[in-house]
Amino acid sequence: MISLRYHIISVAAVFLALAVGVVLGSSTLSRTLLSGLADDRDGLAKQVADLQAERNGLNVKLASSDGFAGSIGPMAVRGELDQRTVVLITASDARPADRDAVKSLIGNAGGTVSGELALTDAFADPQKADQLRDVVTRLLPAGLQLPTASDPGTLAGGLVGSLAVINKDTNQPQAKPNEVTAALTGLSDGGFVRMPENFKPGQLALVLTGSALTGNGAGDRASTMARFAAQIDRSGAGAVLAGDTGSADATGPVGMARADTATTAILSTVDNVELNAGRVATVLALSEQLEGKAGRYGTAGTAQSVVP
Repeated sequence: MISLRYHIISVAAVFLALAVGVVLGSSTLSRTLLSGLADDRDGLAKQVADLQAERNGLNVKLASSDGFAGSIGPMAVRGELDQRTVVLITASDARPADRDAVKSLIGNAGGTVSGELALTDAFADPQKADQLRDVVTRLLPAGLQLPTASDPGTLAGGLVGSLAVINKDTNQPQAKPNEVTAALTGLSDGGFVRMPENFKPGQLALVLTGSALTGNGAGDRASTMARFAAQIDRSGAGAVLAGDTGSADATGPVGMARADTATTAILSTVDNVELNAGRVATVLALSEQLEGKAGRYGTAGTAQSVVP
């Protein structure tokens, strides 16, 4: 007869055997899993190393190519802007290095930067749009007309265009020097531009921006800059809108300009002005504008070619 004590010992032995089996089985499984994970880790590490090496190689090639573009840039643009004047307008996010490099290349092309105008953050701020419209309307010199569009970018382009570029038919300033000074002072007092020194209008205009805009109202700010540049173009012999890589994205000023076929028909755009190739393209695009042509240049998918 089986006693209670024997029964308890038998049940305990069964559970002990199960526990030992589970421990042994899990240990074997753990070793298998860990071995597999280690192999995956090593494989991923190799892929990362290969990609880093590939990226470094591409960066070296890019630097070499850009260095070559920089060395031949002055020769490539020589005479393209002979005795031409250019007004340089910079957005608040434009890089000083881009401005200085393009300004130097304009000189290599035989042109002269007749005036520089720096826009502030408030210029494209959607919350300042009504204020900008009001200031622009009040500051317009007598005898000139603003475009019929009501958006702040086009209206501001109508005012600044009349101040910054000369009449393409008469080659004469569109406003008197005192009117230009008064209007720029008003824009400066309103916080939309930084008051320039020795500003004179030019035959062409170059609008420099940074990359894609981010944060609240990014699309509206990009649209304001794109429409501003397009109206500057309509005000004189031509204009170019140039930005860094990323400026051709959906929330970039160049991207906004390229999304509008009416704008791309008249305004030339460059999407990689931080590179020497982009700077050369910018100067050549200015020259192209004098011939009544326009194009999309750079490395973005919306560009038609690297240079004109």
